[in-house]
Amino acid sequence: MAEERAIALTFGGSTNAVMMATPADLEDFGFGFALTEGIIQHVDEITSIEIVQGSLGIEVQMWLDGCRADALTARRRAMTGPVGCGLCGIESLEQACPAPPRVSSMVTLRSRDLLHAMSALAPLQELNEKTRGVHAAAFWQPQKGIALVREDVGRHNALDKLAGALMRENLARTGGAILLTSRVSVEMVQKTARIGAPVLVAVSAPTSLAIETADRAGITLIAVARADGYEIFTHPDRLVFSDCPTIAT
Repeated sequence: MAEERAIALTFGGSTNAVMMATPADLEDFGFGFALTEGIIQHVDEITSIEIVQGSLGIEVQMWLDGCRADALTARRRAMTGPVGCGLCGIESLEQACPAPPRVSSMVTLRSRDLLHAMSALAPLQELNEKTRGVHAAAFWQPQKGIALVREDVGRHNALDKLAGALMRENLARTGGAILLTSRVSVEMVQKTARIGAPVLVAVSAPTSLAIETADRAGITLIAVARADGYEIFTHPDRLVFSDCPTIAT
């Protein structure tokens, strides 16, 4: 069975979010959550991190450098964390739909390569192979293939873990694509924009707001990616179709 536990993400001794998540790759989870929530921008802005086991759950305890700690205090935002279709702790419509960072990468990718990338993901999902109950987020690079995979019972958590791993390994995110085994909601696009990846590919369909946000962020959004093809919703100019004329935009 897929393991699920309460994971508290704390900064400077104060809890910022409590998520129900798979208790693996928790340091990646901490770094990635901090990035996609806009708490940090660079890996060295977290000065230390510790995983503390408890009877009720696990704490990912993080300490920020002075500037980031002050900025987080100023936000005064008590938040339980995005779950399912809600945004707990959000106090205004502006907070729910912030303007996403603009991804300006000029990378171009062959359309057939992305099709093969999604096919290559399933064999790398080790936890899902055992449980059939978790999502995956992966980072793919042309000529290199899938560089990282992270899994979790929550799709948001899997993407946060991937974000943290990319930061910690200092991989250049602007030259590759995020692969998801889930549907694409607006939060997944917002997180991808924070990561700085120019292309997002998912097996299921996007929501209307996810499409609008991807367009504003300059992200190439590809979804309904199956063995026989996929659909392109935004910024198709990053794809080269000469190798795969049967795929339509």
